[in-house]
Amino acid sequence: MTTLYGIPNCDAVKKARVWLDGRGTAHGFHDYKKAGVDEAALRGWVAAHGWETVLNRKGTTFRALPDADKADLDADGAVRLMLAQPSMIKRPILALYDGRTLVGFDPKTWETALG
Repeated sequence: MTTLYGIPNCDAVKKARVWLDGRGTAHGFHDYKKAGVDEAALRGWVAAHGWETVLNRKGTTFRALPDADKADLDADGAVRLMLAQPSMIKRPILALYDGRTLVGFDPKTWETALG
């Protein structure tokens, strides 16, 4: 099954949900602010897309971190931050039924991936 990961009040997630519903694409929704995120899934996203893509450094949660927590980040450090504060994960992430994932909402990219 296709699963949309995100936070319900995020504008990008709202747009993605409307887009998926408009196409008639069946999907589940995983609110990782309430339900957390599976470490293995998060590490898989980081392996596939790079921690720089998966970590939302533009959000207020990341920007509010002490400089020491943001310094010298690597994949493991980024994963630790995202596990502790799931709102630091880029939104949305779409996990497709075939194991591929898409990070961020881009209708053209999603259309190509979903056919």
